[in-house]
Amino acid sequence: MKIALMDSGNGLLAAAAAVHRLRPDADLVLSSDPDGMPWGPRTTEDVIEHALACARAAAAHRPDALIVACNTASVHALVAIRAELEPELPVIGTVPAIKPAAVGGGPVAIWATPATTGSSYQRGLIRDFASGVEVTEVPCPGLADAVQRADMEAVDAAIAAAAARTPRDVRAVVLGCTHYELVAERIRAAVRPPSAPGGPPLTLYGSAVAVATQALRRIGASPAPEAEPTGELTVLLSGREGALEPASLTYPEGRSLMAAGSVRRPVRP
Repeated sequence: MKIALMDSGNGLLAAAAAVHRLRPDADLVLSSDPDGMPWGPRTTEDVIEHALACARAAAAHRPDALIVACNTASVHALVAIRAELEPELPVIGTVPAIKPAAVGGGPVAIWATPATTGSSYQRGLIRDFASGVEVTEVPCPGLADAVQRADMEAVDAAIAAAAARTPRDVRAVVLGCTHYELVAERIRAAVRPPSAPGGPPLTLYGSAVAVATQALRRIGASPAPEAEPTGELTVLLSGREGALEPASLTYPEGRSLMAAGSVRRPVRP
């Protein structure tokens, strides 16, 4: 079994780690675009071009499924990627977890990039899945870039600024960018500090486990976390075979992929 994931940068680590936990025997192909990131400020046409290049590089390794582990690419390029690769290769997009967050009622905050916040795409999800729930959209300028660089001083500054724009009584925070899942506990501590008096428990909603589970479902596989960790790892950097970048290894998700039995030497497809 081989699962590929793509993103502009290390935002794919959370979903990759989730796949690895569910199926440690699965081979993983991680396709990112360090030469072209960030994708957020690019035009839709540019995002599609770069996302298709990442998808094609991953598809060349003949995976059983491809996870588009990037909210920006899912918004702008998912249709184009599916049109080119499906039905031969199942393609799973990433959608902010607004629906499960809204099930328990509000208030709910959605943390996302400035480009996504207030977009017709996100407003449509709120309308469809959180009607009647109090929702606050919180832009997080600079947070994804800081996570990508593993610049924790900048990460904490961006989180603090977003937390200041988040209502104090929120019950749930939707992590509307895959990069944010890598610093989830820092977000939790900023929104609901341990020293804060009372208040409802805070739940964070990411997409990593959901997309990993959906990828297995699409190929008719079941979770088997007890399987032997024989899965191998292939890393593609703007189409070139390489290794996880040092910043990725700052995060537990990145380090987990380097566990015994999961590292693969670059091999041509």
